Amino acid sequence: MEENKNVTVNNDFEKIATHVSMVSIVGNLILSAFKAMAGIIAHSGAMVSDAVHSASDVFSSIIVIMGVKISAKESDAHHPYGHERFECVAAIVLAIILCMTGLFIGIDAAETIIAGNYDLLEVPGILALIAAIISIISKEAMFWYTKHYALSLDSGALMADAWHHRSDALSSVGALIGIAGARMGFPVLDPIASLVICGFILKAAYDIFTDAIGKMVDHSCPEEMEVEMLQCAMDQEGVLSIDMFHTRMFGNKIYVDIEICADGSLTLTEGHVIAERVHDAIEKNFPKVKHIMVHVHPHQR
Repeated sequence: MEENKNVTVNNDFEKIATHVSMVSIVGNLILSAFKAMAGIIAHSGAMVSDAVHSASDVFSSIIVIMGVKISAKESDAHHPYGHERFECVAAIVLAIILCMTGLFIGIDAAETIIAGNYDLLEVPGILALIAAIISIISKEAMFWYTKHYALSLDSGALMADAWHHRSDALSSVGALIGIAGARMGFPVLDPIASLVICGFILKAAYDIFTDAIGKMVDHSCPEEMEVEMLQCAMDQEGVLSIDMFHTRMFGNKIYVDIEICADGSLTLTEGHVIAERVHDAIEKNFPKVKHIMVHVHPHQR
């Protein structure tokens, strides 16, 4: 019964996450092509940089799909605890791609600024300004859309993709300011905007990377959740005290080890019933819990 439930949950998770990622891919393909065209026609380096950032989102979404598909696989002989951590691997890869994209944009902008000759820089056309506004609106909408499903699925990879959209929206804000400033007679603001975009991208990459690394190690779940789990176990009939309670995160799932105390005069069968009661109660009240190990000790009077 429990195995069938996990299969259903994993299938729903994969289906929704894949759909969200496909929406991102189509949206980014259209947006990056439009921004690249606008940047070239309107002679805006900031808009071309922004287009590169959007194009990197396409590869990010593909990696998310791959990571989600692998993480949703059932346990097997080689991975008895499941594949959830592969989603963290996908998030780490996304962070690396973001970092490389940011550095590429930043280095190119820095070279333009250091070279000087600002009078020779072309003033961006109005099309670049329009593209920046469209990009801000589109990417902010994609951020909230992806974040909604990332929170509902508790998906680190989808959340990384959502922040990729937000960093793109912020970079478009930088591009808008730079392009507008360049059109008002300060052409150096266009490459400066690209440099600001680089900073936003690198910050997003760092946040995604540190979050994914945190989920890769066996740290406990939030303290408030542990308190609630302990109370849930104590509320079960037959539980007199708790000797040990440990939790650990495995990707976006939780594993629980608990040692409860029951009346030492009970039969083995009666003790097992109490353990099952604790197991089922925690699993029912905390959907993120994937596995619970309950051990029964005789209560010391």
